[in-house]
Amino acid sequence: MAKTGKARHRRRKRRTPVGAPPGTLIADPAARATNLCLTLIAPDRFRSIQNASISDIAANREDWPVMWLDCAGLADVSTIGEIGKAFGLHPLAMEDVVNSDQRPKVDFFDDHAFVALRMVDDAVLHRYEQISVFFGEKFVITFQEREGDPFDPVRRRLAAEGPNRLRSRHADYLAYALIDAVVDSYFAPIELISDEIEKTEEGMLAGPQKGQMQEMHGLRRELAALKGVLWPLRDALAALIRNDDPFVTRETKVFLNDTLDHAMRLIELVETQRDTLTGLIEMHLSLTQARTNDVISLLTIVSTIFIPLTFLVGVWGMNFDPDASPWNMPELRAYYGYPAALLFMAGVACLLFWFFRWKKWL
Repeated sequence: MAKTGKARHRRRKRRTPVGAPPGTLIADPAARATNLCLTLIAPDRFRSIQNASISDIAANREDWPVMWLDCAGLADVSTIGEIGKAFGLHPLAMEDVVNSDQRPKVDFFDDHAFVALRMVDDAVLHRYEQISVFFGEKFVITFQEREGDPFDPVRRRLAAEGPNRLRSRHADYLAYALIDAVVDSYFAPIELISDEIEKTEEGMLAGPQKGQMQEMHGLRRELAALKGVLWPLRDALAALIRNDDPFVTRETKVFLNDTLDHAMRLIELVETQRDTLTGLIEMHLSLTQARTNDVISLLTIVSTIFIPLTFLVGVWGMNFDPDASPWNMPELRAYYGYPAALLFMAGVACLLFWFFRWKKWL
């Protein structure tokens, strides 16, 4: 999991200036270089063009039933703007593409839909990025902040020999497959968090340690971030299923329903893990308090045993002269006075120890 003991530095996203016209595209200074990958899809054939250009899109658009354009990196806003013009994408949706801090949502336009999601970029580091999906009757366009995505299984299915469901269906089914891959990618970080929770629980049962509370609060922050992504993701999937636009077919909605079930399952896992962490935090506090009470009880008992011994030593340590008066501690002249005093004090200590055991205070 991510190191929770160190301070977290969040990169500030660059936003559109106040008062700028709607649809203004401004690149984030930290955005990665833009790279296009064009995938051309037909029931009986398949072609992939790496480092594609706008001219490749125009040259192949009419010859293929479905095309998937994957844009990795959002630095080149001019190319992104040309893509929007080539496919007639709505300017407000294009603005949301480059402002990569959008809440997961879905918007419907006349001939296409826009879906903004949060995608797992690194399950180990718990790093996420925005993935924007446009799809219409014959095209699917994805915009991601950097290279690296969970779409490799989809690419392998597309490249498989012979006709298959992914190549023979419309663009909305390809969009479903990509969205489903994004949703399923959340199982990996949630499983990692679950493993961390189990390790923390086992360590806590062996004995609470100082660093465990910090680790649990870090895990709780990660789960809160996941919850903030998964709830609007569920709403976006539900909106896709409820819509009546013709470019989302009834057959695809059946598969989107399965993806919605996955999202609900993820939310349930996150809620369960948050409840488990809450219980572990309370148990850690209880164990720490109980340990503190045990220490205080032991110190109290030790102090209680030594109180009468200290009193006896103080009495016998007074400098009285037995020659001056028979009342001035004549036992100071006893031949076995010192060992007798030690035995007497040991007897007092043993008696107190037995009394505490009898009262079950030890």
